[in-house]
Amino acid sequence: MEIKVDTGKILEKNYELLVLGIFEGEKNYGVNGIIDNALDKEISKIVKTPEFNGKLKKYCLLKTYGKMGINRILLVGLGKPEDFSLENIRIASGIAIHSIRDLGITSCAFSIMGEKSKIPIEKIVENTVIGCELALYQFNLYKTMDHDQLKKINKLTFFIEAPESEDVVKKSISIAQIIDKGVNLARNLSNMPSSDATPTQIAEKAEKIANKSGLNFRVLGKKDMEKFSMGGIINVARGSSQPPKIVILEHNGGGDMRPIVLIGKGITFDSGGISLKPSEKMEEMKHDKAGAATVIGTMQTVAQLNLPLNIIGITPLTENLPGGSAYKPGDVLKMCNGKTVEVINTDAEGRLILADVLAYASRYKPQAVIDLATLTGACVIALGSFATGLLSNDDDLKRLIMIGGETTGERVWELPLWDDYKELLKSDIADLKNVGGRPGGVITAASFLSNFVDYPWAHLDIAGTAWMQNNAGLKPYNPKGATGVGVRLITEVLRFWKSKEFCS
Repeated sequence: MEIKVDTGKILEKNYELLVLGIFEGEKNYGVNGIIDNALDKEISKIVKTPEFNGKLKKYCLLKTYGKMGINRILLVGLGKPEDFSLENIRIASGIAIHSIRDLGITSCAFSIMGEKSKIPIEKIVENTVIGCELALYQFNLYKTMDHDQLKKINKLTFFIEAPESEDVVKKSISIAQIIDKGVNLARNLSNMPSSDATPTQIAEKAEKIANKSGLNFRVLGKKDMEKFSMGGIINVARGSSQPPKIVILEHNGGGDMRPIVLIGKGITFDSGGISLKPSEKMEEMKHDKAGAATVIGTMQTVAQLNLPLNIIGITPLTENLPGGSAYKPGDVLKMCNGKTVEVINTDAEGRLILADVLAYASRYKPQAVIDLATLTGACVIALGSFATGLLSNDDDLKRLIMIGGETTGERVWELPLWDDYKELLKSDIADLKNVGGRPGGVITAASFLSNFVDYPWAHLDIAGTAWMQNNAGLKPYNPKGATGVGVRLITEVLRFWKSKEFCS
C-alpha cells in the first residue's frame, strides 16, 4: 500500500473518504471542528447518540452530500481521552481500514487521530500505519480465486495541518512499514504448510532475505550438529526424511559491542513423534515454527532499520515425526553443553532443540539472549491468547521486555523461575528429564532450558499468542491465523536498548 502525506486546508481536499478519530464526549476542535461546521454540526449530533458516542471499537459513516470536496467521513471511536493509548490507535485504525476495504474503496485519508493528546505525533502515525497494514494482511497463497478481484486499498494519505510536521510523519511511516513487513513475513512463514516450509526451504528463504537486507547468513547442517554434540536437534530430526538445519543470521551495526542473540523454535511440523498428538487440530502444528518465523522477521526488520547493535538470530529447524528411526521415550541424549537428558515424552521436543542452541549461543559471549517458542500447551491454559509467558533470570532484561510488551500491545506475563521446579526434572538415569509432569508445565519447561544458559536470558512462551485459533483474543489488526507475535515486541526492545543502558 502506498502511503503519502498531504498538507494544506482540509476543506480544499477531494478525498474519497476521510477518517476522523473521535473521543467520548469530545468537543470538536481542529480538523474535526472545521469539518463539523461544514456539515452543519452533524458530527456533534452523532457523537451524542448511543449508536456512536466515541467509544472504542465504534464507527459511523457519513456522506457529505457535496458540502465539501471530501465525499465521505468515517468517524472512529477512540474511547475516553484519559485512556488514550497506542493500543487504542492500533485498534481504531484496524477497525477503520477494515470498514473502508469492505466498502470497496481503494484510497482513503486519515487525519491524525488524537493529535491533541500527550502522545507524540510520530507515535500516533507509526501506530496508525501498523494498525492499518497489519489489519489488511491476507494469506491467499493457496486460494484459486482471481486475486485481481480481491478488495484492496492501494493508497492511504495522512492529512496534517502543520507542514512543519511533514518530515517527522514521513519518517514514522517509513519505520512502521519496515516493521509491518517483518510481522507479515513472520505470519507468512508460520502460515505456510509444512510441505512448502521444510527446514531446507526455510533456510533457502532466509538466505534470500539475508541477501536483500544486508544480513550475514550461515547454516549448520547435520555434520556441524554432530561436531557440536547437538543431541537434542539430531535426535528430534531422526523420524523425518527432511534434514535438520540451524539458520544463523547476523546484523552487525554495533561495532565491537557484544551481541544480543535471538533464538526461535522452528519445528516445521510437530506430530508429537512417537508420543503422537491427537489428530484433532493437528494441522495447526504447522505453526510450531512460529518462533523461528518471528526471529527471521525480526532480523529483517532490525537490518532494514539499521539498528546500532550487533544482533544474531538463530533458528533450529526440524520436523518431529514418528517412524522407524524416530527417537523414543526412554532414550538418553547428550546435549551441546555435555548434559544428558532422559526422554520421557517425544512431544516435548521443542525444549530439546532450543537447549542445544541456547548452549551454542554461549560462544558469542552475548549481552543477553531472548528465545521465543510455541513451547507448551500449559501456557495456553494459563494465559489464553491474551499474553505471552515470560520467564527470565535477569531483572533488567525482564523489565525491558515488559515495557516493550505494554508499548506494542504484545503483552507478557511473568511466571516464576524458582529452583523448586528444577527438582521435578531430576532423572534416575541421566542429568535431566525432558518433562516434569503436568503441574507447572510452562515453568518446568523454562526450568529445563535454564540448565543450558550462562548469560542474561529471557524465555517467551508464545504458544497462546502465535496464532488466533478462534475469536478469543482477536484484535482488528490481527486477522485469524498467524499473528507474527514477537516481531514488534522484540523490535521495540532493540530500538530502545541503548537508552535503557542494559549491559552497558
